[in-house]
Amino acid sequence: MICLKSCLKDIQKLIPPQYLNFLQNIHSTLLSKWILKHRSLALTVSQKPVMVFSPHQDDETLGCGGMIAQKRQLGIPVTVVFLTDGQGGISLEPDKNKVIQIRKQESLSALEILGVNASDIYFLDQLDGGLGNLEYQKKQQIINQIAELIRLYEPGEIYVPHYKDCHRDHEATFKLVKLAIAQTQLNIELLQYPIWLFWRSPLFILLKLSDITPAYRLCITSVQDKKQQAIAAYSSQIQNLPSGFLQRFLNLDEIFFKTQL
Repeated sequence: MICLKSCLKDIQKLIPPQYLNFLQNIHSTLLSKWILKHRSLALTVSQKPVMVFSPHQDDETLGCGGMIAQKRQLGIPVTVVFLTDGQGGISLEPDKNKVIQIRKQESLSALEILGVNASDIYFLDQLDGGLGNLEYQKKQQIINQIAELIRLYEPGEIYVPHYKDCHRDHEATFKLVKLAIAQTQLNIELLQYPIWLFWRSPLFILLKLSDITPAYRLCITSVQDKKQQAIAAYSSQIQNLPSGFLQRFLNLDEIFFKTQL
């Protein structure tokens, strides 16, 4: 598998960026439409309190913004936890502290639009890009932090990036949260949201049917405007995203995958 991933990366380097972007856009569109029409079940908003874990400031809004807004409209508690400081998110800004502050403020603005109270937003401030390379003690410290927050809020549902989301921070977030849930021994439903999964998984080669099953679709028509406004609040990030990437997150449905604990 490692050799296959390496070969795919080498092939991608040979493709001009504009053509690679075009292929990824087509792949993302076809895969998401196929799942929505043929491989997913309708999901309704439950009354369970929610905790969303986001590797970076914007992942929570892209992947779960509609769900968050619907929950908050019903008065259901939503807590959002950002694992990294987001300092890698603005390549043209050399002052990393400034980047961190920009992204924090954007996240507060976006989540305010979605209805989340500032007191229910947490920043763990781990190094952006470093979640996949944690030493054992640091890793255990973060797991303990997450477990403490889970015990404090006792969410009925937890949302995390997909475990094969094609980004080391995203995949590491899934693992850290899953270990923390096990530590709490609480009965929690774990749902995965895809960010880069459909875009970067090359032509299904690295995906198995079990990776995208069972899939659920949540209709967010009633809060679509709020989600669009919240995405727009991340102005520093929108300009850095590949052409066409955002379109999937502006659809009338959000896609989630349930996880067995």
